[in-house]
Amino acid sequence: MHIPILYLDTSVVGGYFDDEWKESTQEMFRLADLGLYHLVASVVTATEIMGAPPEVQSHFAQTFTDPAQLLELSDEAEALAQDYVAAGVVTPKYLDDARHIAVATLNALPLIVSWNFKHLANIKREAGFNAVNLLQGYPQIRILTPLQLLNETDDTD
Repeated sequence: MHIPILYLDTSVVGGYFDDEWKESTQEMFRLADLGLYHLVASVVTATEIMGAPPEVQSHFAQTFTDPAQLLELSDEAEALAQDYVAAGVVTPKYLDDARHIAVATLNALPLIVSWNFKHLANIKREAGFNAVNLLQGYPQIRILTPLQLLNETDDTD
């Protein structure tokens, strides 16, 4: 059985404790604990988590215990992130959002999970990231919220 690998950005780790997002976020983490998903993040996420509340930092540390779960920001990923900015997918102010996508793309992880509706989890941004990926010969990605992910895998209909 193929276990989907999910790249998590910082908003999902924080969403575990957010009243608005915690129900589906906690369910996604529960399913990962059951072995239905494999969770990864990056050094970009780890750096952003340093400014988060203590419970978010603790949850991150408990979730990402294996160093292999934290992907590096390679020079190639940094260049791809800069290409996203140059194409106007995100502005330079949100370069870290582009870095998340670049790291996932270069590690051939097609599923990125985020609660960041403004810069990541929306159709316009996903199309922009995929346009750059297509032009550069990289694979396409999907950016989903935990709720969308759970709805897509719910086959009880």
